[in-house]
Amino acid sequence: MAHEDAGKFPVSSKLVIRNIGLVLSGDLSHPILDANTVVVIDGRISVVGREKDIDTEGATYLIDANGTALAPGLIDSHVHPVAGDWTPRQNQIGWIDSCLHGGVTTMISAGEVHMPGRPKDVIGLKAMAITAQRAFAAFRPSGVKVHAGAPVIEHGMVEEDFKALAEAGVTLLGEVGLGSVKDGATARQMVAWARKYGIQSTIHTGGPSIPGSSLIDKDIVLAADADIIGHINGGHTALPDKQITGLCEESPRGLEIVHNGNERAALLALRTAKALGQLDRVILGTDAPAGSGVQPLGVLRLISMLCSLGEIPAEIAFCFATGNTAKLRKLDCGMIEAGRAADFVFMDHAQHSAGTTLLESVRLGDLPGVGMTMIDGVVRSERSRNTPPAARVPKIVK
Repeated sequence: MAHEDAGKFPVSSKLVIRNIGLVLSGDLSHPILDANTVVVIDGRISVVGREKDIDTEGATYLIDANGTALAPGLIDSHVHPVAGDWTPRQNQIGWIDSCLHGGVTTMISAGEVHMPGRPKDVIGLKAMAITAQRAFAAFRPSGVKVHAGAPVIEHGMVEEDFKALAEAGVTLLGEVGLGSVKDGATARQMVAWARKYGIQSTIHTGGPSIPGSSLIDKDIVLAADADIIGHINGGHTALPDKQITGLCEESPRGLEIVHNGNERAALLALRTAKALGQLDRVILGTDAPAGSGVQPLGVLRLISMLCSLGEIPAEIAFCFATGNTAKLRKLDCGMIEAGRAADFVFMDHAQHSAGTTLLESVRLGDLPGVGMTMIDGVVRSERSRNTPPAARVPKIVK
């Protein structure tokens, strides 16, 4: 198993990244920055701009981007972790490390539902959530930031339970609808209690995902009013078109599109959000591990699909998996701007792609090549073992 201390060097006192060919900000309002240099101090972005205008002297560490694109590390808004880098869903070890090689530096748990023998009594589910929160806070597989400890709500929970969870450090609810609470009225009350104590909620949307789960339709989603409409394109089975467009139009909440869902429904949700002028609500996840396995390149595949088939500029599509998610999830990463965590992915067009630039290749439906990832200013991986080989990769100078 890849360990927390797997970085190339420790948190830098001053890291300079120069010779960047393209800086993708992650911010929908200005997705491309006029910059070729980034300075990182103690793991946080200090300055972004042109090298001629920046003090790069005294760098402890230096990265030559070699003309590659620099983007915020990708955020997977919907995963189901259990214990470190092992998943019992497919009995696989190293799945988080593999996703790092797909450019993912942060993951958000939608519930540790694959835990064998998952407790469903109130005391047990609270204990498991607190344990998961503590464990992933203390241990980051390959450095990846896994925000976990997301209890699935069950009948019998009262307001005091949500207060206690929040006081223990829990900030997320698992997918509403995966437990015994499946009606809109009860879910709405529990979501409100969670929100009162600073716990963010996500609701399952669509048909049953596994035997024992249930349909959660538009009316239940609207009644529950969770903060994120989880896998609006189904996980895996999508709602009818009118219900998907209705959710986009009638709810102000986040619209999560996942890899392990219905691709046609994903494009419908995207086009509806675009027509509404609300692309800032769109965020991306994989919904893995799942019955269809683990998809290390799932977020990149979604970006490529939504760009090439949804006719969204590539620089905007990258925002769905970075800045949009950071804003809705209240994270300190996801955008390249001063003060944020220095979580980056370096990319270039894949070798022999029909597109001669990163953005053109994604527009044509190709996957980019990942050349390096960094988390808190620490190199966590170099040339990806999973993406097509990038035409260019960055170099560690010192």
